[in-house]
Amino acid sequence: MQTPDEVPASSSRMWELPSWLLTQTATHAGRLVSEGLATLDARGYHFRVLTTLEELGPASQATLGRRGGVHLSDLVATINELAERGYVERAPDPEDRRRNVVTITAAGRRQLRRLEKQLVRIQDELLAPLSPQERDEFAQLLTRLLRHHMRRVRG
Repeated sequence: MQTPDEVPASSSRMWELPSWLLTQTATHAGRLVSEGLATLDARGYHFRVLTTLEELGPASQATLGRRGGVHLSDLVATINELAERGYVERAPDPEDRRRNVVTITAAGRRQLRRLEKQLVRIQDELLAPLSPQERDEFAQLLTRLLRHHMRRVRG
C-alpha cells in the first residue's frame, strides 16, 4: 500500500481515471477486509465458502469452488481450515464415492453470523464518507460494472 507521500496529488490526471480509482479503493477495501476478518481468525475465502454452503446447500468441492468463485487450489486449503475448526464437514458423496460433499455445521453457521457482523462494520468504515443513498447507488453501479464484465468473460 502506498504511503501518503507516494500517492499522486489529487490534481494528477490519474484521479480522472476510474480504473485507477477503483484499483486504489480496492486495495484499501482488501486491507480492511483482511485485517477485520483476521480478528476472527478468518479469511475472505472462509466467508465465501460458508455463505455458499448456507445459501445453496451441500456441494462437492468442485461445485463449491464454482459457486463461490474460489479456485480449487485455494478451496482445498480453505475447506481443510474450516473442517479443522468444525465449521464444515466432509463426507463421501453417496452418488460417487470418489468425491466429497461439504456441508456447513451449526458451528459454521454461528461463525458465518460473526463474519457477517464484522463485514457490516468493515463496510461502514470503507464507505464512511458516503451517505446511505450514495452507498446504495455506489453498490448498484459496481454491480452493473461487474455483471457486464463477467458476461464478457463468460462469452
